[in-house]
Amino acid sequence: MTTKHRTDIIEWKRVLNVGNILLIITGVALAVLAMKGFMIPNHFIDGGVTGISILLHAMFHVNISFLVISINLIFIYLGYKRIGKTFAVQTAIAVTLLSIGLIFVNINSITKDKLLIAIFGGILIGSGMGLVIRGGGVIDGAEVVAVFTRRKTGFSNSEIIMLINTVIFCVAAFQFGIETTMYCIITYFTATRATHYVVDGIEEYTAMNIVSSQQEEVKSFLVNEMGKGITVYKGERGYLPGSFEIKTETQIIVTIITRLEIKQIQDALLKIDPKAFIYVQSIKEAAGGILKLKAHAK
Repeated sequence: MTTKHRTDIIEWKRVLNVGNILLIITGVALAVLAMKGFMIPNHFIDGGVTGISILLHAMFHVNISFLVISINLIFIYLGYKRIGKTFAVQTAIAVTLLSIGLIFVNINSITKDKLLIAIFGGILIGSGMGLVIRGGGVIDGAEVVAVFTRRKTGFSNSEIIMLINTVIFCVAAFQFGIETTMYCIITYFTATRATHYVVDGIEEYTAMNIVSSQQEEVKSFLVNEMGKGITVYKGERGYLPGSFEIKTETQIIVTIITRLEIKQIQDALLKIDPKAFIYVQSIKEAAGGILKLKAHAK
């Protein structure tokens, strides 16, 4: 078997992974509920492809399922070229399921209250998008456009997405009115926060950095009591106002924890060394080491 064949088999196993497929199906179901039960009947839009599709549907009465799948086809191709085959196939599955759901699922408008539509519509569609992302695909191509054009334009992903959505909301203001558009911005903000929460999860990883005079006690606590892996950097401490020339060698101890553990570990470290300097940094992803061993042990 050639290396290419082995790579293809691995990619198809990822695509057909039951857990990923269930995440995509659940995410699409939430997105359909948000669009059919809250957003489309009340002319509410989100950003990106979803917003464009609802906007064109309202303006020209084109079938929204056709719009969702046809606009996303461009981004599926770009995703294939830029990100990879697995991503493109899983995105195609998600977009196809979304289009089918929009055709066959009939839901009456759940509420006419604009604030409830903005909040619950945003939570549902944002959670749905987050689950699809965790399943390996997307149902909105704006992210793909941002990744594809970042190098050519010099703008960051966030800036490109912001530009796209600014144009969408400006058009929506003319079509639906300023008030509805302002509620749509609440929908977009809510959806964005929900997506981030679902993708990062409640156990989002955090890097904790510790500088302490009780270095051995801190390392023993983290490794032997908390079961954490640590990395130790050699550094210098001192350089304080009024005593800039005074410096000493020190160790900077770094460990990766979840945000649920921050308070517990921080309190324990301050008992070991009340003068310890501790700072935390959010990180997007962590893999390997102790984290990988724990994942395999489940």
